Amino acid sequence: MSDLLDQSDIDALLANAAAGDAESPLLDAGPAHAIFSRKPRDPDSTEVKAYDFKRPERVSKDQMRALQTLHEAFARNFGVALSAYLRTIVEIKVATCEQMTYSEFTSGLPNPTSFNLVSAEGLEGQMCLEISPLIIYPIIDRLLGGGNQELFIPQRPMTLIEARLINNVTNRGLAALSEAWAKIREMQFAVSASESNPQLVQIVPPNEVVVVIAFELKLGSRAGTMNLCIPYNVIEPFMDHLSSQNWFSAAKNQRSKETEDTISKNLHRAPMNVTGMLAETTMTVKELLALTPGDIVVTEKMGTSPVVICVEGEKKYLAQIGQYRGHRALKVLRAIAEGDRV
Repeated sequence: MSDLLDQSDIDALLANAAAGDAESPLLDAGPAHAIFSRKPRDPDSTEVKAYDFKRPERVSKDQMRALQTLHEAFARNFGVALSAYLRTIVEIKVATCEQMTYSEFTSGLPNPTSFNLVSAEGLEGQMCLEISPLIIYPIIDRLLGGGNQELFIPQRPMTLIEARLINNVTNRGLAALSEAWAKIREMQFAVSASESNPQLVQIVPPNEVVVVIAFELKLGSRAGTMNLCIPYNVIEPFMDHLSSQNWFSAAKNQRSKETEDTISKNLHRAPMNVTGMLAETTMTVKELLALTPGDIVVTEKMGTSPVVICVEGEKKYLAQIGQYRGHRALKVLRAIAEGDRV
């Protein structure tokens, strides 16, 4: 007897199904849901949400938003640092921020890839930073003087030279990551190990919940992805600081102390051009062209009048000209007031 159905058998089954639906209209309403509780609840007015025990959500929505905002700042800083290093425009932005199991994260990664284990002093556990080969080899090609045109992406692990070049890129990314995480806690991230096959690395059990922040990198006409995997046990000690209210209030409190000290420290190292203006006068173009060595330019300023010190072209101080240890020098007398005519 054949197990295959011909067209007449299929038509008969469809006719019987249609007749059964017409005789029992209650089937369209779907099965009734029962709610078991100590107190009676109305199924129609009670909100019911599906829960998957294989994927428990251990990080709240506020904390996920705080993590996304935190790493958006990391993406901007890393993009600026990488653009300066490669001397071309590199765009980095956060694509997604979600939580999943570690096995789901590793199963979606290509093989081979650049899989780096990231650790920091005082951090319980390790994080993972994965960079796609689709953007790794264009970066290597750029560092070696190529133009990224008709570039072949090899399906093999990186050589020692290629790994050394990408290590310089990864270090700049970890520096930007440390700067972003400084709002939560001062940490210096570093790569502890690297692997090309993600399936060979198990930093947490396969069913452990991890937070995965996916980034999109664009280098000219080339694009690729970068994933930062943070296990829950790593960020568990900082969960109270990751809530939106505590995070933004902490950032506001640190602005008057740490941020001000950092800005002042950077400004103190900034070089400035300081000049002394002895005198000013005016002349015609004809007189300027007629100047020869030995001519004397007469000004209306007295020789005993103070000299004006200019900082980046702005008149700031009055000084007295003289010598200090055999060198010409200007002794600052006072700052220029609003009523001074200089």
